[in-house]
Amino acid sequence: MQTRELIARVRKIEIRTRKTVEDIIGGAYHSMFKGRGIEFSEVRAYAPEDDVRDIDWNVTARTGTAHIKKYVEERELTVLLAVDVSSSMRFGSGEETKAETAASAAALLAFSAIRNHDKVGLILFSDKIEFFLPPRAGRRHVLRILRELVAREPEPNRKTDLACPLEFISRAQKKRAVVFLIGDFAESGDFERSLKLLNRKHDAAVFRVHDPFEEKLALARMHLNLRDSETGRLFSAGAPSAKYAAAQLSLRKKTEETFRRIGVDMVDLTTGEDIVRPLIGFFRSRRHHRGRS
Repeated sequence: MQTRELIARVRKIEIRTRKTVEDIIGGAYHSMFKGRGIEFSEVRAYAPEDDVRDIDWNVTARTGTAHIKKYVEERELTVLLAVDVSSSMRFGSGEETKAETAASAAALLAFSAIRNHDKVGLILFSDKIEFFLPPRAGRRHVLRILRELVAREPEPNRKTDLACPLEFISRAQKKRAVVFLIGDFAESGDFERSLKLLNRKHDAAVFRVHDPFEEKLALARMHLNLRDSETGRLFSAGAPSAKYAAAQLSLRKKTEETFRRIGVDMVDLTTGEDIVRPLIGFFRSRRHHRGRS
């Protein structure tokens, strides 16, 4: 991609995304994740106006004088965007590919993060870590994230191994973070154990991208020649194509059940359709859940 075209595409995404964040998403994003709110600061002597529920009984017993735990508001959150750039993400039956939908979702999340003074980092993965940009704050940093998302060209037949970014984050990110996994998760491999370990320390959420044609394929009765972009396998004719689509649907359900069993929220995004509404619905549902917990 030429430099001028890259700059134009990044600028277009920025203008559209920032306006959406300012007008719609920003308020829904604010203070919705567990981990944001308060963190322990110090222990100090109890005062009459203090809440007795804050008393630190261990310190009180040790010193013989009532002490309470003092908390301060967390000033920032760390957000990690883990985006699938495997070969299957290049597919799109309409004007937009799955990779472009994923980039738009990542941009909305990134601008929402910096609007709330949070740090945001980027991980691009397939069956290996393709690129890592450590979390930082600020508009210039988010523009770097957009450039990497737009310019990245996946290698042919590059598969998805979801355990790869999950294990990388568990090793590299010491401080608690909100992790957004964005991709189609086709042929994701065995990732359940890695997801369990990550979700114990971090707050994970999934945005699964799919194309409408993938669902229609199971109903196909015409002759079709297909190539799996991640494995390179060829499929031909109506019955085999329907069989292939059914296998993909089964894989999607299995992946969905894994996320649900571990307690990771998942939102479906469709190429060519509005992604703002499902994002807002997710933010609001998380805020409602936190309010009840």
